[in-house]
Amino acid sequence: MENRINIQKVEPAAYQAMYGLEKYLSTSKLDPILLELIKMRASQINGCAFCLNMHSTDARKIGETEQRLYLLNAWRETTLFTPQEEAVLALTEEVTLISHHVSDATYQKAASFFNEQELAQIIMAIVTINAWNRLAITAKVMVG
Repeated sequence: MENRINIQKVEPAAYQAMYGLEKYLSTSKLDPILLELIKMRASQINGCAFCLNMHSTDARKIGETEQRLYLLNAWRETTLFTPQEEAVLALTEEVTLISHHVSDATYQKAASFFNEQELAQIIMAIVTINAWNRLAITAKVMVG
């Protein structure tokens, strides 16, 4: 299997616009581990090997544990994640699987832990990683 298209090369302005979202999110006051959990969970759902590889590496570099990474796809069945992380993971799942819509209960749970600015940044992080997943999967960006 080989890459289909290098969007960064073919459409650098579009790629830079997407990268601008990523740069903005890196300047937010959100916990960097929370951002990596968002990226990992959405990438698991979407089956994006490239993003899973990148973000598991990034998460480990900033102190995320192997155990939590291994159990992320079963987060509801563990006690390893904080209530805030659980609320964000539920929101990540519902935004990623948007055809099922985002329930009021899930949204309100996340809103109970985060102010509006933080919640907006969380939603933007979820939307951004979903866009990256779709680009990487469509272009067949390979790992290794």
